[in-house]
Amino acid sequence: MLLDTASLYFRAYFGVPDTVRAPDGTPVNAVRGLLEFIDRLVRDHHPDDLVACWDNDWRPHWRVELIPSYKAHRVAEESAAGPDEEETPDTLAPQVPVIAEVLDALGIARVGADGYEADDVIGTLTARADGPVDIVTGDRDLYQLVDDARGRRVLYPLKGVGTLQTTDESWLREKYGVDGPGYADLALLRGDPSDGLPGVPGVGEKTAAKLLDAYGDLAGIMAAVADPASRLTPAQRRRLDESREYLAVAPKVVRVATDVPLPAFDPALPQTPRDPAALEALAARWGLGGALQRLLTTLRG
Repeated sequence: MLLDTASLYFRAYFGVPDTVRAPDGTPVNAVRGLLEFIDRLVRDHHPDDLVACWDNDWRPHWRVELIPSYKAHRVAEESAAGPDEEETPDTLAPQVPVIAEVLDALGIARVGADGYEADDVIGTLTARADGPVDIVTGDRDLYQLVDDARGRRVLYPLKGVGTLQTTDESWLREKYGVDGPGYADLALLRGDPSDGLPGVPGVGEKTAAKLLDAYGDLAGIMAAVADPASRLTPAQRRRLDESREYLAVAPKVVRVATDVPLPAFDPALPQTPRDPAALEALAARWGLGGALQRLLTTLRG
């Protein structure tokens, strides 16, 4: 089981009231909420391995070089020395280091790679895995990794993590008319304002799905643009032709990396905390109480 950690702690932050606070009054709703999410996921799905995938860089420079608008609207402050600072709610930002410390003390593998997003870590671990993989994320971009033959599916939280939409190939085809890899092509054609991806003007989700159904993939669509005998409408041909520069780089931006160099780590679900003393201190400092105790009970099996 691979967790898109930031996606889940953002959901926890907005789903758990900020009246949930540490003894000193600091909000810990994202911390407590994420622990409750992990507890529920382990109880419901019994994964052998669990990895909290981490955004070491939420807006990698190599993606921005290709498409400068990539996530630009979410930049709080640019940084020449490292990752740009992401716009984050004031009471969430201080909780992120606490989440990292708690996961580390528990012994839940927390894996990131400099210059890459959590999506890329997930893509790499999914490519490496020998058995089935469940990806837990509120980010539809990861639908591109769905692969029934290899047991890759996305569990998309609809309400907390108690209600998860199981995204497999049949669901994708019914909803979007594409398979996993086809979803990446659909996304880059359609564009995504939340990620600053412009897409092809005049090509929405339904048109993108029809083009992919007719021509197979992005390469097939662009071959049709060059073929006067193809059945593209004049407007579609013109818009796609005018978008060649964007379409040449968009696949590298939209498709997750699958070959990221990752540090050594143990993905096995811990039965006991890696650092009990540190965990006890964190629990007292941040008032993690019942949420942490329930997770520890679940991990003990």
